[in-house]
Amino acid sequence: MGTYASSTHTGLHGSARTRVFMTCAMAALAGLLFGLDIGVIAGALPFIAKDFQVSDHLQEWIVSSMMVGAAVGALAAGGLSFWLGRKYSLLLGAALFIVGSLLCASAPNPAFLIGARLVLGVAVGIATFTAPLYLSEIAPGQVRGAMVSAYQLMVTVGILVAFLSDTAFASSGAWRWMLGVVAIPAGIFLLGVLALPNSPRWLMMKNRNDEARKVLNSVRPETAVVEQEMKDIARQLQVKEQGFSLLRKNRDFRRSLALGIGLQVVQQLTGINVVMYYAPRIFGLAGYSGHQAQLWGTVIVGVVNVVATFIAIGLVDRWGRRPILLTGFGVMTVGMGALGWLLHLGVSTHAEQLFAVAMLLIFIAGFAMSAGPMIWILCSEIQPIKGRDFGIAASTFTNWVANTVVGATFLTLLNSLGHAQTFWLYAVLNAAFIAFTFFFVPETRGVPLEKIEENLLAGKPLREIGR
Repeated sequence: MGTYASSTHTGLHGSARTRVFMTCAMAALAGLLFGLDIGVIAGALPFIAKDFQVSDHLQEWIVSSMMVGAAVGALAAGGLSFWLGRKYSLLLGAALFIVGSLLCASAPNPAFLIGARLVLGVAVGIATFTAPLYLSEIAPGQVRGAMVSAYQLMVTVGILVAFLSDTAFASSGAWRWMLGVVAIPAGIFLLGVLALPNSPRWLMMKNRNDEARKVLNSVRPETAVVEQEMKDIARQLQVKEQGFSLLRKNRDFRRSLALGIGLQVVQQLTGINVVMYYAPRIFGLAGYSGHQAQLWGTVIVGVVNVVATFIAIGLVDRWGRRPILLTGFGVMTVGMGALGWLLHLGVSTHAEQLFAVAMLLIFIAGFAMSAGPMIWILCSEIQPIKGRDFGIAASTFTNWVANTVVGATFLTLLNSLGHAQTFWLYAVLNAAFIAFTFFFVPETRGVPLEKIEENLLAGKPLREIGR
């Protein structure tokens, strides 16, 4: 382990650096499509509701149907990424993005639209499973956090682009164009994935060692690093159990799986997708009654989301995962709590409107700099190689189940608990997540995946497997 561990602190240079960043940038485009599909529904939903005359409850299911499909896609992605490989799973996801977007744009009624968003959701589920996994396996240890964070950055860029697109089409109410335009970047992504190499870890799982060595030689700085990494992967592959059989037989894998599932539940219960799916409705609660003003408010949300993600990219491999998460949950607690308090008192003046927006943006910044990218990074790092596909599939599936619950209950919570109480609920949850992070989340900054696995299987406490 010594040679490889020490090599992770050497810099990439020359053509290796270029190939790493080009490869990771193309894989991270999956995040752009994910972000587009999250953001586009926020602006389109009011026009869909008007055209189809649908209730709040049916609107919740138009929003949430994509998450149901994503849960199915995440489950399927585990097997797909094992049998087809990470690259061809991404290709399948790209094709489904195109088909789903075009079906959404042509929907003649709400039932068809829900079905089309289910198809789109399967694409999202495959992408959200496969892209972070691929990035964690192709990127060198010293930039792994930044490369997986780039995926989350592209999610935020996609959300912002969707908000801008929605605003551009808002004057005509052209919600079909809002939904259908996603097919264009999906086509570009499909062509780009064709040029990606296969994951070297997956190639070695399939006994294609020469191909794995060729890929590693193109994205690592020197031959000695390549040979040591191949030895480390080969040693891991000597463990015979895989997936569910490893879950039954190995207590330590059950621990890492439970942590991955817990992290994904935490990410969704922060309340971030409440804001992303229903941003115009929330700006309405804050006193902005005009639809155009509400859409421009969502654009500001998107801008803050993108800018704050750069904080994560800059700090993740310097400051570490745990400190960023602890800070982010604290910021989100303040933002949601203050917004709830203001709604409780009533928003009547322009200054109060501005303060409400400021608190919402503080919450967005707190998420984008922390739980947004950090959860995906950690879930791609903590699973042992023989259970990685199963573990990440299970945690990603959980993410989408939790996402579905959040998306399908927000309007109901507003109508039953009340506006202020709903935001206070999310503030309390974010405060609880500070304790969760402190007691259970490991620091994995700069630690090779092989070392993390070694510590896990040695029985170290979860918070110490990165040491």
